[in-house]
Amino acid sequence: MALHLLVQSSMSLLYLSRAKKMYPYSPVLLHRRRRTICARMLGESSWSQLTHVISLPGQPAEPVQILAAPGVSDSDFRNAIESSLFKQWLRNIQTDTGLLTNGAMSLKQVLIQGVDMFGKRVGFLKFKADVIDKETGKKVPGIVFARGPAVAVLILLESEGETFAVLTEQVRVPVGRLILELPAGMLDDDQGDFVGTAVREVEEETGIHLNLEDMVDLTAFLDPSTGSRVIPSPGGCDEEISLFLYRGCVGKEIIKQLQGKETGLREHGELIKVHVVPYEKLWRATADAKSLMAIALYEMAKKEGLLPPPRSSNES
Repeated sequence: MALHLLVQSSMSLLYLSRAKKMYPYSPVLLHRRRRTICARMLGESSWSQLTHVISLPGQPAEPVQILAAPGVSDSDFRNAIESSLFKQWLRNIQTDTGLLTNGAMSLKQVLIQGVDMFGKRVGFLKFKADVIDKETGKKVPGIVFARGPAVAVLILLESEGETFAVLTEQVRVPVGRLILELPAGMLDDDQGDFVGTAVREVEEETGIHLNLEDMVDLTAFLDPSTGSRVIPSPGGCDEEISLFLYRGCVGKEIIKQLQGKETGLREHGELIKVHVVPYEKLWRATADAKSLMAIALYEMAKKEGLLPPPRSSNES
């Protein structure tokens, strides 16, 4: 028995010695690596990638493969490729100023990475597009966070010879701060009712009711080649914003009532507080890009005489 154990031990030592020469890892590491590889193989064999192929008029001879990243369900994948967000992006790349217009670039594939549903519609969509520059053969940066069009309103209220701007203070988790910003919101449907959405968002966020006929589209003054909307972060997000102006006259009592007013759809997690700021101090009071863009458009339109005369009315 002792002899048998000795022989078995010697053979084990010999085996380990040879194994160390062939694989300079410890037996434990070899075992762990094997289990990891097996687990990966098992996972890959049990997961079937969802795919979809489309043809674009801008590159009819080059079909585009749409893929789902691991973790994207069949329903989310289907919702993504059928969403207005994705369809609008495909239209954008084929417009007169789109990526595929002059044939210098081509879209090879799109990887759907994440879908956030807002009820029955896609609210946010994350994907990676493989766009190739044909001259160099290199990919151009193509990570996309799609959220679609939005609106914001610069509200200027004149009271006893002084002009005030109405801002909202909101919790903005992505930047980890409370932000003072213009009343704003995303379009809830595919109808493109920008003015109606702007009026509704103002009422929800500030309690002020605006008349549609008093709204001035500041972004409409931009050159048509721009699409007549501002794009705050084109390096990563598709968001295009229409900026509107509203001007009204109110008494000082209204200004006092608005200051610090708590509003928003609380059942949707909107914790909003209204702030009224003298317009002359607005450009220094906020880091909100919507506010600063609206100021620039308003001042330039006023300078060039493009603004219609304000209607004299009191708001409540």
